[in-house]
Amino acid sequence: MAKPRELRRRIRSIQNTRKITKTMELVATSKLKRAQDRVVAARPYAAALAEAIGDLYSPALAERFALLRQPAAGAIKRVALVLITANRGLCGAFNANLIREARRRIQTLEADGVTVDLHVVGKKGIGFFRFARRALASQRIDIGDRPTAAHAAELVAPLMQAFEAGTLDAVEVVFAKFNSAISTPPATLVVLPVTLPDAGRSGRQPANYILQPSADAILARLLPLYVENQLFRALVETTAGFYGAQRTAMKSATDNAGDILDGLRRTYNRARQAQITQEIAEIVGGAEALQG
Repeated sequence: MAKPRELRRRIRSIQNTRKITKTMELVATSKLKRAQDRVVAARPYAAALAEAIGDLYSPALAERFALLRQPAAGAIKRVALVLITANRGLCGAFNANLIREARRRIQTLEADGVTVDLHVVGKKGIGFFRFARRALASQRIDIGDRPTAAHAAELVAPLMQAFEAGTLDAVEVVFAKFNSAISTPPATLVVLPVTLPDAGRSGRQPANYILQPSADAILARLLPLYVENQLFRALVETTAGFYGAQRTAMKSATDNAGDILDGLRRTYNRARQAQITQEIAEIVGGAEALQG
C-alpha cells in the first residue's frame, strides 16, 4: 500500500488536473453555443441560394457554365480533396476520425486511377500527413475557430479556377457534419461540379422571377457564391463539431478524475487508519514494556 504522503501528493495532482479539465469544459460549452448559432444562421442562406439556382437552372444554361459541367463516367482523372481539421486536440477522436475519412477517400480514388491533390486546413491534419510524408497541395493554419466567408472564398477560388480551366475534374471536402453537440460524424461533400439538391422541390411551384439583366448573368454570380457557401458551411460545422467533441472529452475527463479521487481518498483513509492503529499499538506496547 502506498504511503499517506505519496497518496496526498497524487490527490493534489489529480485535483489540479480536474480543475483544468472542468475549466476547459466550461470554455468549450461557451464557444460551442456561439459556433452552433453560426451553423444555424448559415443554413437559410444556403437553402435560399440552392432554391434560386434551382429555379434558374435549365439544361441549356448548364452547358454554358463550367461549374455545372458534369464529368462523364470514368472521365475523372484529378480530384482536389480539402480536409478540414482543428488546430488543437483534447477532443477525443474528433481529428482522428476526420483524417481516417480523408485517407479512406484518398485510397478509394487512387484505386480507381485518380490523382488526388490534398489541401489541408488545421494543424492536426497537416501534422499527420507530414508524418506520413504525403505532399500537400496547400495548407492553412490561420483560420482558427472563427471562419468567415472570406476564408472560404480564399480557399475555394483557386480550385474553381482550376476546375473551370479543366485541370481539375472534381473538388471534395472532408469535414465534420454537425448534427448535434454529441453527433459530429465525418462526411465527404462534393462541391464541384455543382449538383443542386432535388429534395423538397417536387410539387413546389417555380418562383415567378423578373430577371434583370438575364439568367446567365445572375447564375454567373450565384454559382461561385453557392460553392463558397458550401465550403463556409463545412468550416463552421467542423468548428462547432470540434467544440462539441472537446466539451464531451473534457466532461469525461473531469468525471474520471472525480472517480479516481474517490478511490484515492478511500485508499488514503485506509492507509492513515492503519498507520494510526500501528502507532497506537506501538505506544501501548511501549507502555506495557515500561510497566513490566
